[in-house]
Amino acid sequence: MKLLIASDIHGSAYYCRKLLEAYERERAQRMVLLGDVLYHGPRNDLPREYAPKEVIRMLNERSNEIYAVRGNCEAEVDQMVLDFPVLADYMLLFEGDKVIYATHGHVWNEDHLPPMKPGDVLLHGHTHVLRA
Repeated sequence: MKLLIASDIHGSAYYCRKLLEAYERERAQRMVLLGDVLYHGPRNDLPREYAPKEVIRMLNERSNEIYAVRGNCEAEVDQMVLDFPVLADYMLLFEGDKVIYATHGHVWNEDHLPPMKPGDVLLHGHTHVLRA
């Protein structure tokens, strides 16, 4: 299964559109969102084209294709407007004999690893820095 992985949209309609364009272009079958979907947070500036209601609409149209975890900016009220689960702290995905541990990154990250076996994969965002 081809996954498109993204994090930290922070309510930006501009970046959400870019995400959906990449999703279509890459012909991915699911999106994995690593948190901070709607709110920008009190420490962050407003992102480009901050429009959480537009992001809600765009993502809800794809709700059956999205797996998501909770970021440090998610609140229970976000779940009230999103048609896919966003309040899990982490998720486990399986690829053959490998486990993919997906989380936001504010608790578990490369400097503070969750319980993992050698060869397993950790996915996280939170840093606002593109890395692989």
